[in-house]
Amino acid sequence: MDISKMDRYAAPVPFSSLPLLTVVLGGVGILLLAAFTMIQVTSTKYSRDIVKELFVAFSSSIFLGFGSVFLLLWVGIYV
Repeated sequence: MDISKMDRYAAPVPFSSLPLLTVVLGGVGILLLAAFTMIQVTSTKYSRDIVKELFVAFSSSIFLGFGSVFLLLWVGIYV
């Protein structure tokens, strides 16, 4: 197998869009984290809804996870 005949690898996400993806996904994740915190602080023991809490927590973790991955890619730590 000759390396010179292989195609060069192209990343699925262009490097120029990494800062935007980092800021947007991280910002949405932090807003959802704040919403989850407000839900926990303002609800009583009898008014809690586990489905809503799990949905907000899961959404926040997904956005913060992808935001962290794009942050690492942006600064040059290739994961």
